[in-house]
Amino acid sequence: MSTASMSLPMPTMGLSGLALRAAENGWLKWAIVITASFAAILEVVDVSIVNVALPYMQGNLGATLSEIGWVSTSYSIANVIVIPLSAWLGLRFGKKRYFIFSLVAFVFASVLCGLATNLTLLIAGRVIQGLGGGGLLAKAQALMFETVPREEQAKASTIFSLGVIGGPAIGPALGGYLTDHFGWRWIFFINIPLGIMAVLMATTFLPPDEPHARKTGRVDWQGILYLALGLGAFQTVLEQGQQDDWFSSAFIQRMALLSVVGIVLFIWQEMRVEHPAVDLRVLRYRSLAAGSIISLAVGMGLYGTVFVVPVFAQTVLQFTATKTGLMLVPGALASAVAMFALAPLMKIFSPRQLIATGCLITIAVMFAFAGLNPDTGSDQFYWPLIWRGFGTVVMFLPLSIATLGALPKKDVASGSGFFSLTRQLGGSIGIAAITTLVAKMQFVHRAQLVYDISDLNPAYPERLSANTSYFNATSGDPVAVQNQALTLIDHAVNTQASLLSYRDVFYFVALVFLLTLPLILLLGKGAKPPPPSTEI
Repeated sequence: MSTASMSLPMPTMGLSGLALRAAENGWLKWAIVITASFAAILEVVDVSIVNVALPYMQGNLGATLSEIGWVSTSYSIANVIVIPLSAWLGLRFGKKRYFIFSLVAFVFASVLCGLATNLTLLIAGRVIQGLGGGGLLAKAQALMFETVPREEQAKASTIFSLGVIGGPAIGPALGGYLTDHFGWRWIFFINIPLGIMAVLMATTFLPPDEPHARKTGRVDWQGILYLALGLGAFQTVLEQGQQDDWFSSAFIQRMALLSVVGIVLFIWQEMRVEHPAVDLRVLRYRSLAAGSIISLAVGMGLYGTVFVVPVFAQTVLQFTATKTGLMLVPGALASAVAMFALAPLMKIFSPRQLIATGCLITIAVMFAFAGLNPDTGSDQFYWPLIWRGFGTVVMFLPLSIATLGALPKKDVASGSGFFSLTRQLGGSIGIAAITTLVAKMQFVHRAQLVYDISDLNPAYPERLSANTSYFNATSGDPVAVQNQALTLIDHAVNTQASLLSYRDVFYFVALVFLLTLPLILLLGKGAKPPPPSTEI
């Protein structure tokens, strides 16, 4: 096997015939990267693909709005619990074995969800799917950084990020198409052939587990329990808070208290035991600590704006679902093009310079979105969405390399799990903050606008008179005409209040990215190729 083909020695015993030939020809590492990336795509797409089908599930299963929300919430809770445990589980049971087990669990859960005849069975399937999917994302990224030499990690990150960044964009469109043409169950059934393909690829190309590398000894059950309690309760607060009016709900209050207690106990437990379930000591690396905080902001920007832009287009601008989906396509294509253009840029600029550039581009895009108005068409979204796609890539790829690329091999798995967790939590925090901000600020702006609607404002009688004249032409009932005229004004007020609330959201996202800029200075300068004498 080519000595430069892998960054660590790989045993040839146990490799399949195809993998052996790939190793001899020097492309096994890329087969592993593609395998890991394909599995990560399954998980990332599944986060967003379900949301568009929730109304159909609600009607088909006879569930209430609050009940059907647990289809998404249960997946997210299971996901965030298992992501930080993925490094320990890989060491405990073997990296390849755990990765394949996560894929099989994901596929099995997809079958269970697709065949579900009631809400309980569907939620149970989503929990299993979340547990399997959480193991895929973190382990996929760890496999990539453990397999590919440092000087080629930029290329590998390009392939990996193609799915991680593109997944949230194509998920809603794919989910809508499958739901409209085949029914909501097919958003789960589509995972079956893709999942089986991923299992075959992992079985064929991933190197066999080394028995002596497996971690034995006592299991940190206390740490796992505190982790499940803290993150599970915290994710529940984020997912259900807006629906239950946050802390006015006794349930949300209890969940918030449990999350604080669970997270504090978890940190205390993991710092005092010799073999923790989640190694928090990896945060001693300055680049990982700073990169994880920036990852929170990237998660908010990526998942938050992917969530809010289509909602804004459909609720305020009255775009159809099809028009909204087509509007998002250029941005997704721009992300794909930017990924392949980024490799040469990384030879010229440092990761920190590229991350800062991506943040500034995103801030500019948020200000462009804030300038939209009720007369905006899809053409006005074209360039901002393209620049958003480019800016996200310019941030995400260098951030992964600057955060994880310089870590020692023994800490890559733990660091990758924590890094993936922060991005996932960032998305949840971003969506929760955005939905709350829209609801609260819409109420505030409506109250301010209504205050200006009076006979003392010359514009109000003029608008009311014009509306009344319009409806008088079609109705002879003066009471009905008056009500219709006032309803039209009320509709205009609501539209303006919504528009202003979304403007506040875009400014909020811009502020988050602005505040993360100083943290970029704490990141590493990027992984440099090791000297030839150290390559194996």
